[in-house]
Amino acid sequence: MLSEAINPIKSKHFNKIALPSVIIAAFVMQPATAYDIADFDKPVESGLKLGQEDAKYGQFKVDLRYRFEMVDVANNGRETAYANTLRLRLGYLTPEFYSFQGYAEYEGNLAMQKDYFSPLSNWKGDPTREVVADPQTSELNQLWISYKGIPDTEIKAGRQEINIDDQRFIGTVAWRQMEQTFDSGVITNTSIENLTLKAGYIGQIQDIWSQSRDVNFPFANVKYKYQELATVTAYGFWLASYDKHKAGLSAQTYGLSVHGSPILNDEIKLHYRAEYSYQSNYANNPNSVKLSRYSLMGGFSFMGVTAKGAVEELGANVSQAFQTPFGTNHKFQGWADKFLVTPKDGVRDINATLAGKILGTKLMFVYHNFQSVTNSIDYGNEFDFLITKKFARHYRILAKYAYYDANEANGLAAFNKNTHKFWLQAGVSF
Repeated sequence: MLSEAINPIKSKHFNKIALPSVIIAAFVMQPATAYDIADFDKPVESGLKLGQEDAKYGQFKVDLRYRFEMVDVANNGRETAYANTLRLRLGYLTPEFYSFQGYAEYEGNLAMQKDYFSPLSNWKGDPTREVVADPQTSELNQLWISYKGIPDTEIKAGRQEINIDDQRFIGTVAWRQMEQTFDSGVITNTSIENLTLKAGYIGQIQDIWSQSRDVNFPFANVKYKYQELATVTAYGFWLASYDKHKAGLSAQTYGLSVHGSPILNDEIKLHYRAEYSYQSNYANNPNSVKLSRYSLMGGFSFMGVTAKGAVEELGANVSQAFQTPFGTNHKFQGWADKFLVTPKDGVRDINATLAGKILGTKLMFVYHNFQSVTNSIDYGNEFDFLITKKFARHYRILAKYAYYDANEANGLAAFNKNTHKFWLQAGVSF
């Protein structure tokens, strides 16, 4: 099965993959002499700024992203999913006026091929096929106003993007076509050199399924950066979830992290991260929860190649596990997304990353080994591959593959099936 996924010419999936592959290949292989991209971009950039270099009348923002996604899960009782989607974001940013500024953004996703299932959205697709979390829908993605009249301070209120630190607890999940945004108020202060204070309140979340999630969610984040040697961050999240049957997600979480990338010399840079988080029940949670999480990473960059080794453990007490329901969880514990929700026995992810660039093209390989925290369960391994390239300022293409190699003997239906996911993507952003 793995050889089929890597070599689609010999696999049953070739016809489905061929068209998007040809589309992206044609885009990439356009000869540079055919036209000068910068000459094309300049009038577009000027037009979006309404002809004013200083954008004194504000500016429009456009983000168009095409994606093909294939999902194949062995012995799952569902057909392979094929999703061809085209996502558009169109926004308008006002000029600053007496320290005020506003932004409004529409987001819509078109399913050009409906051979996939989106169970948590109003648009379901084909329920006989595997799940792809990119429903055909549209929404008001952002609508906010900000104020910067107080020195070194920004106050922003409305529906907005929020990415806190590495997005483990709060993030936009920008990998999905419909991103996650927050109806919230956020205050950011940088009055003290190298110190950033951020506090906010979230009252509702518009998730990747274009569904509203009712919450009572204050948070605070304090970050101090000392050159490239260390950034120390302390944080607190107080989540009360009012979704039906979701009270078990209500939790208070506190944590401390330190990370940095000190430079040894002109050729070698080190990388490290250490983080600890503690989570307990809060507000309307009917359970007694006292759980911990830790994350450790070390690595280096040399001659354009970066190597890292890491471990992250989300703890469990047999009946409950450490959860991060509103983080960008696709970034963590494998791109196959088997652990977006932490299983009741917890998960320990030991991983290694190798990344570099060749002719401006970024290459990355990540290996994961997944074990439980309680009951000694060997979930399996995962192998992730990424190739991506950016052209000029506004264009990007990507190919990505994830293979989850399950330990079939673990007996857990959600984790004992081999899973293949493959993506081709092209985007334009102004």
